[in-house]
Amino acid sequence: MANTFIQPEPSPLALLLLGHGSDADTERGVECPGALPAPSDPDLVSRAQAAKAALGNRVYILGHHYQRDEVIQFADVTGDSFKLSQQAAAHPEAEFIVFEGVHFMAESADILTAEHQQVVLPDMAAGCSMADMADIEQVEECWDLLTELGIADVTVPITYMNSTAAIKAFTGRNGGSVCTSSNAERSLTWAFEQGEKVLFLPDQHLGRNTAVLDLGMSLDDCVVYNPNRPRGGLTDDELRNAKMILWRGHCSVHSRFSADTVDEVRERVPGVQVIVHPECNFDVVSRADVVGSTEKIIATITAAEPGSAWAVGTELNLVKRLAEEHSDKEIIFLDRTVCFCSTMNRIDLPHLVWALESLVNGEVVNRIEVDADTAHWARVALDRMLALPGVASAVQPD
Repeated sequence: MANTFIQPEPSPLALLLLGHGSDADTERGVECPGALPAPSDPDLVSRAQAAKAALGNRVYILGHHYQRDEVIQFADVTGDSFKLSQQAAAHPEAEFIVFEGVHFMAESADILTAEHQQVVLPDMAAGCSMADMADIEQVEECWDLLTELGIADVTVPITYMNSTAAIKAFTGRNGGSVCTSSNAERSLTWAFEQGEKVLFLPDQHLGRNTAVLDLGMSLDDCVVYNPNRPRGGLTDDELRNAKMILWRGHCSVHSRFSADTVDEVRERVPGVQVIVHPECNFDVVSRADVVGSTEKIIATITAAEPGSAWAVGTELNLVKRLAEEHSDKEIIFLDRTVCFCSTMNRIDLPHLVWALESLVNGEVVNRIEVDADTAHWARVALDRMLALPGVASAVQPD
């Protein structure tokens, strides 16, 4: 007997295009079904306010753009990782730097701030899957292979800001630099002035997009080194012939977007403009109208004409905030399924209150400390980036 397919009923949790009707089969928006429940303690907001007031100028709270509203409301400054670390360094009066972000960001803050300042991460489980994809031992093993093949001396390592302090220090020790998503082109141009090849860590997509779309290379100039396969899963000739050796890493949020979602939204929303972060894959970036860092996405939508429609390919907390702040524009999430950055969202109100109240009580919890040698070489890599023309005076974060 033949099976009979029964069409399921439309889900009541279907996402709708912001400000529009109710075609649950096709529309999406910026609200997440199954939203997180409210904190069990209704007094958490007042407790956070009281703890921050008690600490006064002794504490400076950094809030990353991808954080949830319940904690971003307590931030003294909002931005992306490098901008926030610079802001922390610019406030030496603050004894405590509380970073509403993820682990590698707090490391950068510790590297850039003074010795008397202590950096606190409210939840140690707030990591970054991309940064964790480049383990220092695996990177050293890759460098040993390039040395064995006789190409390490013509290879310049460049690491994205979204990497651990150990990886930043690796690039510093080996003549390389750090880059952000906004200055990756300048960083790679500098690198190719120093050598013939680049080892790009840890995000393969930012490296490929910059090399091909900004520097005019071909996809054939790029190979992907897989640290979980012998010799990176590449032949010796592939490594010798490549201009860009891309680490097999990616952002778990930005890699969700696909070429299909771009094509689909263009068919569904007349005149929509697609704006995405360069951590998205090549097919997505090459189809977008605008590609840029988080700060560029914010600036572009802020300056856009009222009534314009935008499909945004970056983390949901930011997209939702943009939609609320710019109600005169149609702003939707690019992906079919709305999701948050799970590790960034570990910084919640209960953890923030615990960290602040601990400081009030004289206890420094979850302090992030980078050892002196690692901090030194990571700072060398950061200083090389800042020495690039125009970067020091106009660094835009990721």
